[in-house]
Amino acid sequence: MDKGIQIVLADDHVMLRSGLAALINNFGYSVLFECSNGKELMDKISKGKPPDIILMDINMPVMDGFETTLLLKNTYPTVKVLALSMYDDEIAIIRMLKNGAKGYILKEAGPKVLRTAIDSVVNKGFYYSDRVTGTLLHSIDENDTKKNLLQLNEKEIEFLRLASTEMTYKEIAAQMYLSPRTIDSYRDALFEKLKVKSRVGLVLFAIKNRIIQVN
Repeated sequence: MDKGIQIVLADDHVMLRSGLAALINNFGYSVLFECSNGKELMDKISKGKPPDIILMDINMPVMDGFETTLLLKNTYPTVKVLALSMYDDEIAIIRMLKNGAKGYILKEAGPKVLRTAIDSVVNKGFYYSDRVTGTLLHSIDENDTKKNLLQLNEKEIEFLRLASTEMTYKEIAAQMYLSPRTIDSYRDALFEKLKVKSRVGLVLFAIKNRIIQVN
């Protein structure tokens, strides 16, 4: 591995950070520094060279992972954020991806998964696990993607945009002046048409095909 790759740990749990730091060193990467919240992270980055990757906890005091990731995207766009969370929460995943995270990993994941995630961010620039997304963003064939885009009607595209927000399906139904049952039908039809298995899969498709903007 490349010891030149520098990683920062942002998490308010000291024991977890220590364990992560030991694993990362064993993987052959370097831990530049550790911090307990987003404000501390931004202060330290402003005083030196930005890291290559940040393992970012979502729930932190002072400045959480959502706000910090968005700030990083706007101020240090070359820094890649790999989100860490206790929860397999679709809305949290969507929000982190839209804010600029290049991947999302559950804290319960083992060392092998963590290493795969970090290696993937280093080598490919992203990490999207099958468990979290239901499908890999880049597994969709380009020709199939173009064909699928042509098959989408205006209502389906509007649904994709709204599904990429933090709105519930019930709120999306109200926004589109449709019944919740109709919205469920849109969702299931798009799952089938786009070959995805979750709402996050829909959002990743929307991001890749510029139906929504994340930059």
